[in-house]
Amino acid sequence: MYQVLYRKYRPRVFSDVVGQEHITSTLSREIQTGKLSHAYLFTGSRGTGKTTCAKILSKAVNCLNPIDGNPCNECEICRGLDDGSILDVVEIDAASNNGVDNIRDIRDEINFTPANCKYRVYIIDEVHMLSIGAFNALLKTLEEPPAHVKFILATTEVHKLPVTVISRCQRFDFKRVTPEAMGKRMKYICECEGFTFDEDALTLISRISDGGMRDALSLLDQCSGHDKYITAELVCSVAGMTGKDHLFSLADAVCDGNCPRALELISELHSNSCDMERLCADMINHFRNLMIVKTVRNAEGLIVCTDEEQKQYKAQSEKFTLQNILFSINLLQQTLADIKRGVNRRIEMEMTFIKLSTPSVSTDTEALSTRIAQIERMLKSGSFVSNTASVAAEQKSETASVPTVSAPKTQVATAETSERVQISAQSTSSEAYQTHAPVTAEKPVPNEPVPSGEQSIPWAEVLQELTTINMPMWGVLVGSSAVVQGDFVLIKSENATLNSFIRTGRNARDVKQAIYNVTGKNYRLAVHSNPSEQSAQQTAKKDPLDDLISRARTMGVSLDVK
Repeated sequence: MYQVLYRKYRPRVFSDVVGQEHITSTLSREIQTGKLSHAYLFTGSRGTGKTTCAKILSKAVNCLNPIDGNPCNECEICRGLDDGSILDVVEIDAASNNGVDNIRDIRDEINFTPANCKYRVYIIDEVHMLSIGAFNALLKTLEEPPAHVKFILATTEVHKLPVTVISRCQRFDFKRVTPEAMGKRMKYICECEGFTFDEDALTLISRISDGGMRDALSLLDQCSGHDKYITAELVCSVAGMTGKDHLFSLADAVCDGNCPRALELISELHSNSCDMERLCADMINHFRNLMIVKTVRNAEGLIVCTDEEQKQYKAQSEKFTLQNILFSINLLQQTLADIKRGVNRRIEMEMTFIKLSTPSVSTDTEALSTRIAQIERMLKSGSFVSNTASVAAEQKSETASVPTVSAPKTQVATAETSERVQISAQSTSSEAYQTHAPVTAEKPVPNEPVPSGEQSIPWAEVLQELTTINMPMWGVLVGSSAVVQGDFVLIKSENATLNSFIRTGRNARDVKQAIYNVTGKNYRLAVHSNPSEQSAQQTAKKDPLDDLISRARTMGVSLDVK
């Protein structure tokens, strides 16, 4: 009967365990000196050798002829433990035997001496799966077991164990196996099995297995089922690493702000039965690879991909800022949690990619920081083109004196100024992000007419915007209205102080800034004046004596006025 590679080549002595020399040397030394603990705790990620070391240790403490702390694997005890004929070593799966009654059975059994061996050894795998009641039932037995009993606990999630259990054991932490050590072991196995291989294929298997020797041998076994010649292309095909083009396409759509393209890709993937939760997890890993490539000079050993994909990651990472990448990872991780609770997974993904490709729809601080970082990057590269700059090219009007327009007349006195827009690459983030009206200098020009044909303007919104820019000017304009005539905004107000107040300081520029923030356009300003008001003002300025003289003359009275 065929036996899979990770079982066929499971280490039988401590020296065969790959990448855990700091543990195997200690255990073999304890066996040689006879200083054995009553309870051991093996922790670490999957496939790093926890159960293997537990079995070797259980044989070594009972071996009749141990060699340098290792079992001889030749005596009757070693052979009996290997073939299962000796039952003094008990391996328990805590995932399926996690109740109080199971632990009580162990507590009752340990009172009996072993039948064949020196020690009765209990190997409890995945011990973190035990219930709270089972842990409590185990505590006293684990602290003071009989002299002929040894406990070996193994877990991948040590943080789930009660501190009272951990403190009663001698703890060993298993590290992930390095790619170098893993590659050396796979070369040995390939030579024993008669496989031919490429060096980069074994390296790729080592990186895919993420430090788990069992995963590496399982993938190698799967590849050998296709072909006895192990190549990188074969490894990619077997591991399902092909077909990542959609991930790069989605990331490009996010970078380009192409929301329709992103939604089209999601629709295509959904139609092809792509699971949205898996897609979200793949996108998180994709942006993680971009993050690594962007921040680490030699990222080959930190990401799992082919050489061609490595080049793709390098090229795509240049398009993103680090803030963009971190924002994308955080948003996708939040989406992954929401998908598990949401009703429609596709909708969750679509909303996420709308936010990723259109950061302006997101109002949180992280999205704002992402947009600022993008603008700063464009400023440094010299490719920044803003609405302010384009509008400034068309607008040349910061007036030194705002024109006053009479109702029956269309001729007004205006002043037009030239402007210069300077955007500094060294500007701060807040300055780079905010949109300012052009900074201008005063330069009078000849009078020109205000075009006829009034259009409405959201004046209430302009006044609301002005409250955040110039509160005194807002107070002057309360109760006013305005219309658009050509490139002028004509302000109508009963406030007699408006005409002089708007010419003071930077009030006119602040009003224009508020108009720009609301409409996105730069207008020149004009103040509407009623003819009756002008007539009254002229009458008030006329000398009363002149009126008296005029009336006297009409009556035939001759007055000598000196």
